[in-house]
Amino acid sequence: MNAKRVCKLMSEHGLIAKGPRKYYHYHTNKTVYDEKDKILRQVFSANEKNKIWAGDITYIPTKHGWLYLAIFIDIFSRNVIGLVVVLSALNQAIGREHQPTELIIHTNRGCQYTGQRFQSMCIRYVFRQSISRKGNPYDNAVMESFYRTLKREPVQDAYYDNPEQACMDIFKYIELYYNTKRIHSAIGWGSPFQFEKTLNFVSTFS
Repeated sequence: MNAKRVCKLMSEHGLIAKGPRKYYHYHTNKTVYDEKDKILRQVFSANEKNKIWAGDITYIPTKHGWLYLAIFIDIFSRNVIGLVVVLSALNQAIGREHQPTELIIHTNRGCQYTGQRFQSMCIRYVFRQSISRKGNPYDNAVMESFYRTLKREPVQDAYYDNPEQACMDIFKYIELYYNTKRIHSAIGWGSPFQFEKTLNFVSTFS
C-alpha cells in the first residue's frame, strides 16, 4: 500500500500520525577502546533466546519529578525482559529468564553500567559485558529505536503527574502491548511473544 493511500485512509477515519519531537545529531569518536567494546560491532542479531541482551537508561518527565527508566531487551526476539532501575531491571530479567548462561549484555558507557556493582553482578553470573563506543549511539541502535518508540507512543502527550504513574503506564504498555502485540520488522513482522512462541513450537517438533 502506497503512502498516498495510507494518508487517505487515515484522513477518512480521522487518524493523525504521531512523530518524534526531537532530532538527534550523532558524532563518531576515534578513541581506541578495550575488548569490552568490540563484541557486537553493531550486529544486533542472535540465533536463540538469552544470548544477547541490550540495556540502556532514559528519563521520563512528570509534573512531580523524573522517572529514571532502565530497560533490557533480548536481541533475539526484541522482548522487553526487565525494566525500572538498573540493578533491579537486571535482577528482574535474570529471574524471568531463569538465569541464562553464555550471555552477552550490551550497554552504553553510563556510570550505572561501568560501575562496580553492575560489573560485579556480571562477574557473579558469568555474563560477558559489551560496551558502546563513546558518543556513538549506533552501537546500541536497538535501545535507541525502542526508546524513540516508547516516547512517541505512550509517553508523548501523556503529561504524567508523578514517576509512579508514569512507571505503571509504561509497564502496562510493555506487558499488554509491546511484548504481545506490537509488530517488528526485525523478527518477520510479528510480536516478540508470537516470535518466541513460534520458535518454541518449531524446536519442540524438530
